[in-house]
Amino acid sequence: MRTIRPLLAAVVAAFAFASALLFSAAPASAHDVAESTAPANGATVAEVPASVSITFNNRPLAIGSGVTVTTGGENWADGPVEIIDSQAVQKLRPGAPAGEYTVVWRVVSSDSHPIEGTFKFTATAGSTTAASGTAAASPSGSATSATVPSVGSAPPGTGSSAPAADASQPFPWSIVVIAAVAVGLVIFLAVTARKKLAASDDPEGPASAE
Repeated sequence: MRTIRPLLAAVVAAFAFASALLFSAAPASAHDVAESTAPANGATVAEVPASVSITFNNRPLAIGSGVTVTTGGENWADGPVEIIDSQAVQKLRPGAPAGEYTVVWRVVSSDSHPIEGTFKFTATAGSTTAASGTAAASPSGSATSATVPSVGSAPPGTGSSAPAADASQPFPWSIVVIAAVAVGLVIFLAVTARKKLAASDDPEGPASAE
């Protein structure tokens, strides 16, 4: 029994160490996600906003980002995507008509992996923005201002747009490798413990065969 206890303690310690590796590796494999959109997915707004935005749980990278805002087959996105803190903001061209809009976005998350998603909203009236930057001078900071990314403001988490599974969630092979190593370590220690236990049960050892 004195021989078994240290071996069992070693096996338990190895298993605990392997479990700690797995749990520590899991968060690292998770990519950024979209927490909310503005306008919210499926929302109806009074008029076409000056910009649309997607809020993420971390700040995305500016490189490789792209957003299209289409209705009737025409893209009304104006200029490149702006990254403001944890938001990706896309301005719209003046004169956008009323109708249902489909927003397709793609950004590079903080861990350098591309993520993408889509959401829709309906505008009952066309854009009233006369020219780019006109709304930015508004002192009231209204929801239609081009400088305010929270257009058609919605509570956090409302109408969130989940990233596409294939693009944003590649299979975490690193976790599989760590798990395989951990299982192999536990098996090795168990076999070693069994051999030592068998040897301890044979008081004469190899000499008994003579």
